[in-house]
Amino acid sequence: MNEILEPGVIVRHPGAPEWGEGQVQSRIGDRITVNFADAGKQVIDGKRVQLEIVRFNEM
Repeated sequence: MNEILEPGVIVRHPGAPEWGEGQVQSRIGDRITVNFADAGKQVIDGKRVQLEIVRFNEM
């Protein structure tokens, strides 16, 4: 499901719920950069982690 992520989508990391919600900043291949409320900017390996979508852009 990571392949549908785009900048602005709000996600959660299933293995790190303490990070809170995060906003996708970019996705280049399997590298997803997310700015999490309680963990700051993190680069996620999309091959290893399936981020949980909270909501899509409301544009």
